[in-house]
Amino acid sequence: MKVSKHNAEHYIWGDICDGWHLVKGENLSIIHERMPINTSEVKHYHQNARQFFFVLSGTATLEVGDKEIVLHQQEGIEVPPLTPHQMFNKSQDEVEFLVISQPNSKGDRIVVD
Repeated sequence: MKVSKHNAEHYIWGDICDGWHLVKGENLSIIHERMPINTSEVKHYHQNARQFFFVLSGTATLEVGDKEIVLHQQEGIEVPPLTPHQMFNKSQDEVEFLVISQPNSKGDRIVVD
């Protein structure tokens, strides 16, 4: 069966950001996310999950450890387990991106204060 954000399981995070579960397995998760202007995720890391963030449209800023990385459309970056990271949309347009996690990151997130 074909899957897209139009027929995938949808959820809202951070009050106004969207996520669509494109693949929701124990060993692999692929989520299409949308962040409006001036939104951000909380800083966190995953104990087991390795993640890959890939920007579909817009410009995202990902803080990884102590580095700030700007990701433009069609660019991505891998974040290994135990690495604090935080996604921001500091641009003047919404951003859409994929988050690919192996294994699934559900219940694996530790918030960093």
